[in-house]
Amino acid sequence: MRIRTVAALTGALALSLTGCANGNGAQGSGPNTVTYWLWDANQLPAYQACAKGFEKENPGLNVRITQLGWDDYWTKLTASFIAGTEPDVFTDHIQKFGQFADLKVLEPLDDLGINPSDYQKGLADNWIAQDGHRYGAPKDWDTVALFYNKKMTDQAGLTPEKLNSLDWNPKDGGSFEKAIAHLTIDAKGRRGDEPGFDRNHVKVYGLATNGAGYGDGQTQWSPFTGSTGWNYTDKARWGTKYQYDSKTFQSTIKWYFGLAKKGYLAPLTAYSGGANQANAQVASGRAAMAFDGAWMISTYYGFKGVKIGTAFTPVGPSGKRATMMNGLADSITRNARNKPGAIKWVKYLSSDKCQKTVGRYGIVFPATPEGTRAAIAAYRKKGIDVTAFTRPVADKKNFRTFTYPITDYAADVTALMAPAMQAVYNGSAPVGSLKKTTAQINLILSQ
Repeated sequence: MRIRTVAALTGALALSLTGCANGNGAQGSGPNTVTYWLWDANQLPAYQACAKGFEKENPGLNVRITQLGWDDYWTKLTASFIAGTEPDVFTDHIQKFGQFADLKVLEPLDDLGINPSDYQKGLADNWIAQDGHRYGAPKDWDTVALFYNKKMTDQAGLTPEKLNSLDWNPKDGGSFEKAIAHLTIDAKGRRGDEPGFDRNHVKVYGLATNGAGYGDGQTQWSPFTGSTGWNYTDKARWGTKYQYDSKTFQSTIKWYFGLAKKGYLAPLTAYSGGANQANAQVASGRAAMAFDGAWMISTYYGFKGVKIGTAFTPVGPSGKRATMMNGLADSITRNARNKPGAIKWVKYLSSDKCQKTVGRYGIVFPATPEGTRAAIAAYRKKGIDVTAFTRPVADKKNFRTFTYPITDYAADVTALMAPAMQAVYNGSAPVGSLKKTTAQINLILSQ
């Protein structure tokens, strides 16, 4: 029997609720206004354009958009449910929606008329909770690929063809480990695969770090664990047991974090969240390559003085390449002040009309095929080839795409896995310690 409540979920935020209770999330909400929250500043102009189109079709109805940074977004959104200042509509993440649905702070969207076949395969189905109700309208999707500094790879003799033919295994790392070893350069100019290389004084790392990856490793280790055929949980959706205690998972993680011990992967200390994510390491010349998501394409290609290329994730022991395919959605809050307007807005957001508008900005891949084609064309116009991100979705013979793990108690899983994975990364705990963490997580899921 679940005893979770909004207050229990946000217990850690209790001290901050007083300051958030008078937030402006619901200001302007009323019969003529729909309030809408999103976190990505890069997408704000695209959705402002959608709002103009929507307002033109719905005279007298206005959309008020609030954009917040990722961390502030979830803190303030959760607090708004407590304080009664929640927006009418907000951009939802697959990791969060299960608990939001369980807490009954979301409005079911069963009557919205969502047809799964109108969107990229799997996106619409992800937003149906265990109670059988839909709580999200597909918004966009993303995959993960390898970004690289062209000057550095050229100097290392790694052509685009070589980078797109890399493979790996947990025993010797395959051609992928050889590549990042060769791209790594120490303070005296010696490469990682040359005699005398000093792993303790590295000037350029072959691979940037995005941290330990918590429990999903989306832009860290998931391309490797995914290409072994390993699954996060016992079921594709709403699994009841996590499988971090698997030998396959642990051997992969041991190899991956072992790259840092060898000096090829930037250490955990090189990552400091938003201040120094993998993209910043590549931009500064501190790292030659980085795994990152499609939402970061414009950021990488916007670096001044750095020519960027992209490559597929490496082929793994399963014989396939792998990438997580995540998708966002728009959700309506249960206590939306303008529910009729919110429903109209979400219908518009999930329509080809808005999705093609967003696609033309070349920032993300919208959920509908037409929206995706518009995005591909927009990127091409900017001189950016996005094949490394789009081909995995279409080529099931050579690629495996898998979804973000969807389970109950996602926040608890993250709370337990974050320090556990960091400890393995920095060497303060063996990979075998994840067996105990897995048992703790599965005990919570069994309640």
